[in-house]
Amino acid sequence: MAVHRAPDQGAEDEHSYVTHPTTQARVVSTSQTRVVCRANRYRAPMIGPARRPLLFLDVDGPLIPFGAASGRYPTFHTISELSGVGSNPLLARIDPAHGPRLSALPCDLVWATTWMDDANECVAPRLGLPRLPVVIWPEPSDTDLQDERDGLHWKTRALVDRAAGRAFAWVDDEITDVDRAWVSAHHRGRALLHRVDPRCGLVDADYAVLEEWSR
Repeated sequence: MAVHRAPDQGAEDEHSYVTHPTTQARVVSTSQTRVVCRANRYRAPMIGPARRPLLFLDVDGPLIPFGAASGRYPTFHTISELSGVGSNPLLARIDPAHGPRLSALPCDLVWATTWMDDANECVAPRLGLPRLPVVIWPEPSDTDLQDERDGLHWKTRALVDRAAGRAFAWVDDEITDVDRAWVSAHHRGRALLHRVDPRCGLVDADYAVLEEWSR
């Protein structure tokens, strides 16, 4: 039995052609399993991991709220902080309850923040999350200056490049319709650009949107 791979197919719609002595089968692997029989050609399942959407997550705003008129927020101190060990005081605003809710979403979490890998050192442990992948931001360029004039967020291009056609949600407090329009025009997969009110951080309504989109 000879197996031939069809050229120019993406990872989410990969086709293998299996030549059998008595018939020819077209075996199609997709995120859903279907079998279709017709004459001597059939579509059969191939088992493989489904590619879950990415969830690009900002820290300041979604997880560390700021900007409320009162300037007061609930705090969640760690034992070391209660013992007087110094740390960034804003970290105490991170509600540990976000960790299980984020983990429950059927998405692969990725830090998309200026905290960079410090998010793994300082934020993830408070949420009970493992170390997560981190988006590495490119060096500033003339393109960034033009994007700023056009109102495009400086993260937008980098996140579309990182997704590389894979479905993604982006949770941030600075997203605008300019970013949504640009992603719609330049990203071939599904995308949700969800703005969080930084005065509140992630709330039940935000999680409801993410859960609905990621089904």
